[in-house]
Amino acid sequence: MKLQISFDMVDLEQALEVAKHVAPYADILELGTPLIYRNGIVAVEKFKNAFPDIALLADTKIVDRGRDIVSLFAKAGANWLTVMAGTNKNVIHAACTAAGELNIKIMIDLLDSSSLAQSALEAKNLGASALLFHQPFDEQEALVVMDKWDMITGNASLPIYASGRIDKSTIANFLAMKPYGLVIGKSITETAQPAQQAEFFHKLCTEGS
Repeated sequence: MKLQISFDMVDLEQALEVAKHVAPYADILELGTPLIYRNGIVAVEKFKNAFPDIALLADTKIVDRGRDIVSLFAKAGANWLTVMAGTNKNVIHAACTAAGELNIKIMIDLLDSSSLAQSALEAKNLGASALLFHQPFDEQEALVVMDKWDMITGNASLPIYASGRIDKSTIANFLAMKPYGLVIGKSITETAQPAQQAEFFHKLCTEGS
């Protein structure tokens, strides 16, 4: 199971400093949307310079102008970009096509999907490389979460990453879902000992594979 560590702060230098401590445990370093909005492609360029051998995902949440945005971030050094499942299929396809031409990958974010099953079914044909299921795991709504998860896994032929306030109290629930990867942010990056937290979650992901 892969570990994707998300940096959702806006301070780029702070993010880079934390990343130095957690990078050894990350399969993917995610530049969160707030970090991208505040710093643009400079964030990608600086992360790529600091961590040239680790895959970088820019959480761009593309909904329009997919080809242009893909080109911009690919040239800056991103290996992955996110596109929203709810946007026009032509936009998704254009972004995925451009990504393929530039040798990078697209992760479809299912957060705004009107039909999880349909989005999961169509993603591969549109050219995507992975799906992102973003759902906080509330024990009171566990059945709802699992119903959504089953709709996705029952129709997907792509790797699925799971995200949603993952911490030590909820990690077991997410591991039981057996996703291809987990996306963890503040529970690692905004703690007093990020390296130890990253190592803890990385070990669980490795054991859960």
